Amino acid sequence: MIAVPAFAQATPAGDAAAPAATDENTIVVTGSLIRNPNLVQATPVNVTTADQIELKQSNTAEDVLREVPGIVANIGSAVNNGNGGSSYVDLRGLGSNRNIVLLDGQRLVPSDLQGRVDLNNIPLALINRVDALTGAAVTTYGADAITGVVNFVTKKDFTGVDLSVSDQITQKGDGNYLRADVTTGVNFDDGKGNAVLSLGYQNSDPVYQGARDFSKYQVDSFSGTAGGSGTAVPARFSINGANRVIDPATGLLKPGFTPFNFNPYNIFQTPFRRYNIFAQANYQISDAVEVYTRGLFSKNTVSTIIAPSGVFASSVTIPYSNPFLPAGAAGQFCAANGLTDAQCTAARAATSPTDPNYKTFNTVLRRRMTETGTRNSEYSSNVFDYSLGFTGPLTSTVKWDVRGAYGESDKTQTITGYVLTSRVRDALLATNTTTCISGNAGCVPLNVFGAEGTITPAMAGYLLSPSTTTIKTSLLQARALLSGDFGWSVPGASEPVGFAVGSEYRKYHAAQISDSLSKTPGELGGAGGAAPDIDGGYDVWEGYGELIAPLVSDKPLFKSLTVEGGLRYSKYRVNQGPSTSAWTYKGGATWEPTDGIKFRGNYAHAVRAPNIYELFNPVTVSLTNLKTDPCAGTAVLTNANLKAVCLAQGAPANSIGKIANPTASQANVQIGGNKFLAPEKADTFTVGTVLQPVRGLSLSVDYYKIKVKDVIGSPTPGDMINSCFGNLSAASATSAACTVIRRDPATGGLDGDPATVLGLYGPLNNLGTLKTDGIDVILNYVHSFGKVKWTLSANGNYTFHAKFQATATSLDRECIGYYSVNCNYSGSIQPKYTWSVRNTVSVDAIDLSLLWRHISSVKQEPQDVIDSGAAFSGTLPSDIGSLSGQTVNFGKISAYDIFDLTARFNVDPFTLTFTVQNLFDKTPPIVGNTIGSTSYNSGNTYPSTYDALGRRFAVGARLKF
Repeated sequence: MIAVPAFAQATPAGDAAAPAATDENTIVVTGSLIRNPNLVQATPVNVTTADQIELKQSNTAEDVLREVPGIVANIGSAVNNGNGGSSYVDLRGLGSNRNIVLLDGQRLVPSDLQGRVDLNNIPLALINRVDALTGAAVTTYGADAITGVVNFVTKKDFTGVDLSVSDQITQKGDGNYLRADVTTGVNFDDGKGNAVLSLGYQNSDPVYQGARDFSKYQVDSFSGTAGGSGTAVPARFSINGANRVIDPATGLLKPGFTPFNFNPYNIFQTPFRRYNIFAQANYQISDAVEVYTRGLFSKNTVSTIIAPSGVFASSVTIPYSNPFLPAGAAGQFCAANGLTDAQCTAARAATSPTDPNYKTFNTVLRRRMTETGTRNSEYSSNVFDYSLGFTGPLTSTVKWDVRGAYGESDKTQTITGYVLTSRVRDALLATNTTTCISGNAGCVPLNVFGAEGTITPAMAGYLLSPSTTTIKTSLLQARALLSGDFGWSVPGASEPVGFAVGSEYRKYHAAQISDSLSKTPGELGGAGGAAPDIDGGYDVWEGYGELIAPLVSDKPLFKSLTVEGGLRYSKYRVNQGPSTSAWTYKGGATWEPTDGIKFRGNYAHAVRAPNIYELFNPVTVSLTNLKTDPCAGTAVLTNANLKAVCLAQGAPANSIGKIANPTASQANVQIGGNKFLAPEKADTFTVGTVLQPVRGLSLSVDYYKIKVKDVIGSPTPGDMINSCFGNLSAASATSAACTVIRRDPATGGLDGDPATVLGLYGPLNNLGTLKTDGIDVILNYVHSFGKVKWTLSANGNYTFHAKFQATATSLDRECIGYYSVNCNYSGSIQPKYTWSVRNTVSVDAIDLSLLWRHISSVKQEPQDVIDSGAAFSGTLPSDIGSLSGQTVNFGKISAYDIFDLTARFNVDPFTLTFTVQNLFDKTPPIVGNTIGSTSYNSGNTYPSTYDALGRRFAVGARLKF
């Protein structure tokens, strides 16, 4: 990453200014409100430049950040099942809700209930550079910047016209990505003012998992066999505590089924369409006052596509006289429910509920409705954010700055293709093929007893209805700041003591509004739980101050010595809830013994108040990942203590010995927050050195350590299970850790209808601890060989630890370099070390650039081996397409290297750029589909971490005048 000087251009106080110098080897140190470009701060910053963005041909801010070592993949375009229509950044793997995203040093309106900024709204065409600051940002940007900030810095005083268009497509001919931008700027009134307008459009097509050989078939990570969902075709019915399918030859219920392969329906690249407008201006009203303003509007549409809906283990009532029910199966249900042959015959003939012989039976139904098509979610977002400020000199060394901003975001999810469980139940209560007993308008009797295709278009049409959920957020903010220096310096120092003092107010509001279908548990087949109405908000008043004091200058062994400190007081007031307050502070120092050598260190104490989701979300049933249920299988038959626990959790007696593991490794879980959660507390520490031994070369090495206490979070699925079943001999049928787990009253399983199966128990608490530490290395080198210029930019991260402990008695889980369903706390895989190296050779008007990205090897989490068993290792069977017969080890992923090659031709005023991404068509590692969380372990790999699309070609054209 190229580094630039801090605050080297006069911009509104607190903004990370655009660079005044072009020396690519100057180290940037930002993260202060103090306006003195000669004062060097003690905090390291990772910088990505506009030139690097252009060489990569990045389309979104998420693309840019995905390449930065130390940033862990989070929700983005490669997440399909679990994507809520936005993209987020996760610094250090501690959670996307523990960092702040800024635009020119200012917050943007969040896009969700967790207060996170959608990266899709960043106007990439006007971005000059991207600064990623780890820790120590709490006194500068707010108390909740626990892991740091990502600051997108726009081009200032832009003049002229910049037209650009790019198009990208995979070698397979899919995944087309079109981007077009036009930016225009002008100076006016003899240079007193500047105005910039940027318009952008983007559109991307989906890439289906069925279009890649390695992901056509869902593979179980632990058995190595063709896997899939237990909700399949033909349907499965519960009887005598077991699940059975109907034999088409005999009409009798029999054991066994073929899991449903959902992979071909899912996608590796979510379709995305965006229109955005960004404008900013500044005007020097007088020598004492300058006005500046900025406005942003973005309209985004993100689509996700997953496998067809169905009935996912919901309890249904069926008349014995249902016209589609085979006689053999009807007789078995009669026997299971104690009916004699005569009673069964009479019930089969009774077609009216008023007939005394009319009888029904209850069963748990699992049936994939392939006839209704895929489940589709379209997230349509509208975001605007406007800011207005005034600044000017108070004295010759002090500036004042006041600004205010207001933004709103609304995101509407429209879902189609979801089967309504209530209509399935209605349509099954039929005794003829044309009408339903309920008499509901449009009801068509439903046949779920046969093979795929027995559900006719008329039947399917009755089962479907679109549903919507809308999330609205707003942010009002105001700030007043004085910054500069005191006009005097410490004896022995040449630079004056700098300071900044100010106050800030922010008011957040967010609401989730769902229609009756979305907020009814279990109504939308396969939606994973209800989306309740949520409405809440809070505001915060803050006062803060910073100080930078040069102590020594130009002395032997003390070219410079500077200390700094900061303090911020925050008072939070929750709507109809408690008020809390917190102090955050930082301290740091830089020592430059001689030219070319600098040492720096920084400590900060931070807090993070709970967000609106954590405060106001009621306890609801959702989905989590769980491979193995301790109550599943036949082992429970020989363990009296285990059997007692399973029964105490709600399993019926006839299910013992027949309970199945959660289908598709997804179990139900109760989640929710409360208004009385306390703020998190964090301590961050960085120490490092900057070396510039020769002209053109710079190297920085920094160690960081972050520890978060009183973490607002839920136990991992493994922790929830182990708290009850960790010691089977000690597991108690009366223990609260066991009885909070609630099973399906019909099957005893942990998956099923969220209206009746509560599953695991994991509401938010303040009992957790997060810890991480590691080293960042940044190397830049520029050298000319006559007409040939060589530029090297290298960025690496080595993480020593990434730990999460849910409670004081839970496992202190180490996840660096490991993967499992419990090691996806905040994002995808977090390798032990990664690096990104770009070499660019420039000759006259031609640039040739090679980017090398490396991800270290990772393996299955050791605790997961104990809990779930070792991942499959061996030769794959012959029924999984191109993977058949391959020798694999799903328990380990080897080191992964990928290369991008770019050729750029600069013929003023035109620039043509050609990029081959994934130059050698490197395929992603294959680990099956069930060893990680559903959002990140998809298509038999981890598509957010590794490249699942294959070789891609991008061409871009740019005209500047």
